[in-house]
This record gives sequence, C-alpha cells and structure tokens, in this order.
Amino acid sequence: MTLRLPDDAAGIAKAAALLRAGELVAFGTETVYGLGADATNDRAVAAIFAAKGRPHFNPLICHYPSAEAAFADVEASDAARALAAAFWPGPLTMVLPRRAACPVALLAGAGLETLAVRVPAHPMALALLRAVGRPVAAPSANRSGQVSPTTVEHVLDGLEGRIAAVLDSGPCAVGVESTVLDLSGPHPFLLRPGGATREAIEAVIGRVRTGIPIEAVHASRGLRSPGLLVSHYAPSLPLRLEATAVAANEALLAFGPPLQGAGAVYQLSATGDLTEAAARLFAGLRALDAEGVALGLTGIAAMAIPATGLGLAINDRLQRAAAPRS
Repeated sequence: MTLRLPDDAAGIAKAAALLRAGELVAFGTETVYGLGADATNDRAVAAIFAAKGRPHFNPLICHYPSAEAAFADVEASDAARALAAAFWPGPLTMVLPRRAACPVALLAGAGLETLAVRVPAHPMALALLRAVGRPVAAPSANRSGQVSPTTVEHVLDGLEGRIAAVLDSGPCAVGVESTVLDLSGPHPFLLRPGGATREAIEAVIGRVRTGIPIEAVHASRGLRSPGLLVSHYAPSLPLRLEATAVAANEALLAFGPPLQGAGAVYQLSATGDLTEAAARLFAGLRALDAEGVALGLTGIAAMAIPATGLGLAINDRLQRAAAPRS
C-alpha cells in the first residue's frame, strides 16, 4: 500500500523520514507532482527508474530548498545567479557543471558532468526539502510515457503500491513541467519549454538559443535533461558487451559470478539484483576506465544483463557507451 500523507507538519515529517530511509515519496510542486528519492542514495535513485518503468537513464532534476543549497553542489555562473534571483523559487531548472565534491549519485545525472537543479515554488515542497536536508531527485510521478500528474489521484492511478507514500500537496498551480535551461556551455540553451518563458529568461540574461548544443553531441548519445539527445558519459576504453570470456588485458564489468582472468573487476551485483546493478552502473564504468587506463588495459568487457525490468535501462546505457566513436 502507498501511504497518503496529510498536508501538515506530521505528514511532512513522515515523508522526510521515508526519503532519508531510501524510500520513494511523491510530492506536489507548483508544476507537477514529483517522484522523490534521496539524490545522494544510489539505490533510491535506481528505484525511481524501476517504479516508473523508465526505459532509459535520463538525467533527473534535483530539488533544493534554496539557491544557496543548490549552488553548493553545482558551479554557478553569473547568469545562473541572476536567474536564481529572478526565478527561484519557481519553475526554472538550470543545468550546470557538478562540483568535484557534489554528493549527488552519478545515476541521478545519468553519468554526466552536469546536474539539473531547481528550487520549487511550493510551500509544502520547500518544507519537505528542508526537513530531508539532502537534495531530492524527482522526475514526474507517473509511469513512463503517461501524462504527468497534477493531483494525488493522478499519482496513485499509476504508482499505487509501487512507492512508499504520496504527500498530499493539493492540485498543482502551473500544471506543466519546469523550463530546463542549459548553462553548462558557452551559450545558454533552452532544452525544454515550461513554466518560465523564454522571453522572461532573456529579459534577465539576454539571448537564449534553442535546440541541441552541438558541442555537446557525440556518438555515445544520451540525455542532458528530459527531452534532449546529447552526450552521456562513456569510458575512454572501448566497451565490449555480453562478454562470455575475458582476457587478461581487459577490465570486467561483472554481473553475478564474475568471469575469470580479467585485469580488473568491478561487480555490479554479485546476487544479480538489477536495482543494485543500476545504482552502481555509472560508478562502475568510471572506476574501470580509470583503473584500466592506469594498468594499461585495452578495453572493458561487460557481462550480459537480463533484458527485463531495469535491465532494459542498463542495457540501453551500455549500448550507448559502446557505440562507435566519431
């Protein structure tokens, strides 16, 4: 059963405790209901994808109670600070470079060096974020491909029994997702229109471009934010999929009992747990790439992952990372 928590101090406290314990909790914002998880908890973030039935590891938006809290995790440009002063709290998400000490799980950012951050303009959401004391990753609280929810009933229609709780924040005022603006490159790019208009943004920082930031695109395509194909993290070493044997000059990305003979090994899940594997995927690729390069290995061999449940998303990401390089 999914708990329906009331719009009061006790409900917020319970929701915050569940989030800190690694559970999923849906909550209302001014845009739509979000499906929240502790963004610093790899396994909790992976559970978002499982609950939504999301076929790809799209980057997730991380929610904060203040601009100061958000900018502790990302590098804020002058433009970002000006926009934060004008629009936060509010329906604007900014994509910015992660700080080196950023505690947010790599899976929340789909392995990218950037992070999508926002401060929502809803008193219940802000109270919840302050109570959690950690960034909360939260895509829309619906099954993948379904209409975004703006009421508790919408959330429960798709996620009843799949999440721990929903915090009843009432109907959402805006009803469409936040605007997503990429400020990680030399030019601002509008990645997704939403509650903050392009005209209002341009009144603060000048011209904003639209479309795909071309400098961010390469052969291993992925998503910098919801709705955009751009660069995912891919290892510098070649990646070989569905390995049934491994050479001494290869690193091994293992799933279940590892193949013998690899020059280095990173275990996604010794027990074959797909949620654990999803939570460890991006860290594993980075670790093997660094260790493999240091040891002079020639590539990474990935063992087969079942093409069911979260395995579909894991395989999608591995296929992108293994794509031919331009």
